[in-house]
Amino acid sequence: MPVREMIDTYPADINLDRGQIADTVQALLDCAQACTACADACLSEQEIDRLRKCIRTDLDCADICEATARVLSRHTGYDATITRAQLQACIQACTSCAEECERHAGMHEHCRLCAQACRGCASDCRRLLDAIS
Repeated sequence: MPVREMIDTYPADINLDRGQIADTVQALLDCAQACTACADACLSEQEIDRLRKCIRTDLDCADICEATARVLSRHTGYDATITRAQLQACIQACTSCAEECERHAGMHEHCRLCAQACRGCASDCRRLLDAIS
């Protein structure tokens, strides 16, 4: 089911643009999937020792993105302070993951694609954070 459809079903007012929330949640879910797939692909590479930090960063980023998507999907009893903190943590996780994956992007296409997803997700999270602040 599309993210926007679910957000649009929320019966009360939301102080933020529902389209922007939906776009950010979708970017978070896409990034989490890319990070999970990248970590798994790294585990299948020949020189796995060189990718240890990449795998860890991928998995951390995926978990943080998924948690952020869940926080952004809840609106009842909304606390902007928690949402801001979660978005800031996600921006940091995505930035760190993108930087680590970019170190391997020349040799591994999955790392290049993951870095791209992380950069896009961080950008969407920054835009939403700006709208909240």
